[in-house]
Amino acid sequence: MATASTASLPKALSITDAAAERVRMLIAKATDDYIGLRIGVKAKGCSGLSYDVQYAKEKMKFDEVVEDKGVTVLIDPAAVMFLIGSEMDYVDDKFQTGFVFKNPNEKGRCGCGESFHV
Repeated sequence: MATASTASLPKALSITDAAAERVRMLIAKATDDYIGLRIGVKAKGCSGLSYDVQYAKEKMKFDEVVEDKGVTVLIDPAAVMFLIGSEMDYVDDKFQTGFVFKNPNEKGRCGCGESFHV
């Protein structure tokens, strides 16, 4: 007798408390009606890809929607395969301020940290 297997897919993205708080603050201070942030990747830097974070006014047709900790993050469909299983965090310390991504798909980063490759 065959049984169906339901393997769960990894989440496209998880969001830390610090990142969620920063997203809430950015949306609250924005001058337009944004629903959240959109994350994509673009060709940039010496390793090939870089994260691109923009305000999102609406969900585009094939966006992956991540609703976590009371915030909405949309992932550009072309970026989903690069981001599966990643964690979005927000860091504010002596060395850097901004969103950072802990991405299990990264195979390496450039020396300055601006770009990555998979």
